[in-house]
Amino acid sequence: MTIELDFCFDFASPNAYFSYKVAPKVEAAIDTQFNYIPVLLGGIFKACDNQAPMLAFAHIKNKPDYERIEIERFIAKHQLNEFNFNPNFPVNTLQVMRGAIVAKDEGILAAYMEAVFHHMWEAPKKMDDLEVIISALNESGLDGEHIMQRTQEPDIKKLLIDNTNATVERGSFGIPTFFVNNDIYYGKDRLRDVEEAVLALQSSAK
Repeated sequence: MTIELDFCFDFASPNAYFSYKVAPKVEAAIDTQFNYIPVLLGGIFKACDNQAPMLAFAHIKNKPDYERIEIERFIAKHQLNEFNFNPNFPVNTLQVMRGAIVAKDEGILAAYMEAVFHHMWEAPKKMDDLEVIISALNESGLDGEHIMQRTQEPDIKKLLIDNTNATVERGSFGIPTFFVNNDIYYGKDRLRDVEEAVLALQSSAK
């Protein structure tokens, strides 16, 4: 039985980072790999008239404090001790997300994701500065200048837009978004539901 398991991501989201770090555990439990789809969170927000939680919930008494508690719990539960909040947040990730399209095209997406998530959320840098991006990629063993040059190709730009529009059409309103076939799951706290959904499909096919 073929199961489509998609993980729509943008490096801008700390919750995408958390999900990315936990994803290997999910993949091991279900013996299925995520298909990582680069999208632009800003484009999703614009299409859905949405905004970042730090803005959307800023006026709600106690909610921002509670959200911080939940993040701390998630970090502790999964021992994500390398996480460091990026002092440059929010970061415009247009260039690095186009870079993800390039990396996927060249078959190096896994290495690229590892590098950019590291430089965004573990050894945080200003990852919307072109020189910083190139230096960070080079530091991680990638050809930063080549990748960034390719981000200017019209087909690369178009594919990021197409990915973003497609995930909105499927029901996404934020990041991270997961799809198990056509069923949508949103947020890092839904990874367990994703795992259970895949296991249920696998069981029903036996």
